Order: sequence, then C-alpha cells, then structure tokens
Amino acid sequence: MKSFAFALAAAGMALVPSLASANVAQVAANGFVVRHVAQVSASPDEVWAVLIKPSVWWDSDHTWSGDAANLTLDARAGGCFCEMLPNETSPKASPRGGVEHMRVVYVERGRALRMSGALGPLQSDAVNGTLTMQLKGDGKGGTQVLLEYVVGGFSRTPFEKLAPGVDGMLGGQMQRLTEKLGGAFAAAFPKMEAEVSEAPEAEMPAEDPAAGLDIVPLSDHPPAGTGPLVGR
Repeated sequence: MKSFAFALAAAGMALVPSLASANVAQVAANGFVVRHVAQVSASPDEVWAVLIKPSVWWDSDHTWSGDAANLTLDARAGGCFCEMLPNETSPKASPRGGVEHMRVVYVERGRALRMSGALGPLQSDAVNGTLTMQLKGDGKGGTQVLLEYVVGGFSRTPFEKLAPGVDGMLGGQMQRLTEKLGGAFAAAFPKMEAEVSEAPEAEMPAEDPAAGLDIVPLSDHPPAGTGPLVGR
C-alpha cells in the first residue's frame, strides 16, 4: 500500500522538496509554517469547483490507498476531507476502512477554504495543523491561489526536520492543482533559513502579507453582510 510520499524516512528524515522551491516561512521548536502561491487563468468560481474535488488533482502517491479517486471533500463547516480504503481482495465489497485527513472549519465559496488536521504520518504524534486555501480574483478573469499550512504541537521528530518534507508534499499538490487549471506555479515567499526558536512563547503569525506580492491574507472575520437583516 502506498502512503504519503513525505512519509518519515526512518531515522534520517531524508525529505527532499519537489521542484517547487522551499517555502518554509517559519520554523520554531513548537511548529512551522509553509506557504505557496500560484496564479491561474481560471476564475475564482472555476478554481473553487476544482479545489473541492481533490480526487481530480491530488497526487495518488500521497494517499494511503494509492488512488486519489478514493478522496472526497465535503465542503461545508464540519465536513470531512476523507479517504476510503477499498477492500483489496474485492474492490466491490465494503471498504476495509477510511482516513479522516482534515476537517473543514471555515468555508466561503469562491474565496476561502480552511481545514484542520495533521496530514499523513503527522497523525501519529500530538500535532495539529491548519490549512488555509485562499482565492483572490486578479480583475482580469484569473485567480491568485494562496496556500498556508500552520503546524504546531508535540512531535517526536524535530520540526526543522519535518518542515521540508511537508513543504515538498504540499508544493507538489499546489503544482498539480495549478496545472489542472492552466496556470503558473510560483515561489510565494523568499526562501528563509530555518531557525529553531528555543522560546515556546514565541508566536508565529499565521497570516503575514508577503513583501512585494499582491496578497491579501484571509481576515480573522468574514466580510460584513450587505443584505437586509433576517430574523431576530
């Protein structure tokens, strides 16, 4: 059975990022932040329609079952980014199990999708992550797609060793999504040296604007409604 391709390589953690240059924005003793950005020619609504169907763009090599067709995403608050584990001896029989990769905590069609969960082998430690996918129309019919994954908690493997592999895996997924939509994958943020902070109280900003890039991070609150008030 195939597993997530950034699976921890025994003791050495020999994790090599994909062609997407490393975008490990921050690393500390208690977690790390990965960011990627891409520009596509499709509209935000078109991007959204593909984004919520990981079975058509997620790499099968980064699944537990070995087939992205087994992935589903229920794009609503509380919905599951899940994977079915088919019965290997009889594919038409009841599945032998399943995996909850992430849980949807914020969804705004055509603008933002936020999910909480520890991807792949991170599940085996006391670690959690928040993945935000933000879409922003460029005014010309295209869309800028921003991915951010913030990971924190307790891990038996130092985060500075985990971060490059997670970055490579997510960079590869972002590249596949971009190619599916006919766009250009870019290094969103300058490569930074991974510095491990010994102070656990040091906060890592989850959403920082990137200098020189027209990126508007997702605000803490959804935009105010403009329609009439309904109910009490």
